[in-house]
Amino acid sequence: MHIPFWLGLACLAPLILPQALHTRRTTLRLPEGHGAPEGQWGDGSPSQRLLVIGESTAASVGVEHHHDGLASQLARQRHLREGKTVYWQTIGVNGIRMGSLLDKLAVAQPLRADSIFISMGVNDTTSLTPRKRYFLELERLIAQLQATQPQAHIYLLAVPPMHRFTALPAPLRQLLGWRAHLLNQQHQRLAKGRSNVSSLRYPPLNNPALLAQDGYHPGVHGYRAMAEAIAQQL
Repeated sequence: MHIPFWLGLACLAPLILPQALHTRRTTLRLPEGHGAPEGQWGDGSPSQRLLVIGESTAASVGVEHHHDGLASQLARQRHLREGKTVYWQTIGVNGIRMGSLLDKLAVAQPLRADSIFISMGVNDTTSLTPRKRYFLELERLIAQLQATQPQAHIYLLAVPPMHRFTALPAPLRQLLGWRAHLLNQQHQRLAKGRSNVSSLRYPPLNNPALLAQDGYHPGVHGYRAMAEAIAQQL
């Protein structure tokens, strides 16, 4: 238990509880992306395969088609930078938490990938999932992926810096940003000492033009900017 966080939550509860209820009631709900959740950049047989799994960013929330979402844009960046034909697949569920992701993968039939990107943590942040439980569930997920896809390098995309979500009121956004930081520490712990697991920074999307209509999720230009910034970390 992280006592300072829970003390802060208790002290701010009279302020943030009404804010949280109002935000949940008024936030625009965008659908997941449409179209095929897989595709290819380049011609001929792919020399690399890329898989993204996770919550709303993996589900391409914020854009109309998966082709404009994170997985496709990551594959595009690799194709442009390395000149390789890259096949991509995305498996995402808007609103999913870490504990449910393994169940989703059990029926989703993920492709055999060279690179796997895990984009999780926002819903566990807002649900106040205990850090220890989050760590153990993510550890289980990594162990399952390593058992079934030992050839893949696994990338843990950081939880977004929610304290910068100006669409959220203060002090709610500061408290959620604090919580997101604590979950990101679990990503770093799990990546440390594992040669085929890396923790990635979340790309800043400070320009409102990069965001979708809800003011939270990336839009078309946002996913492109995210993919470019992530590619620079690889």
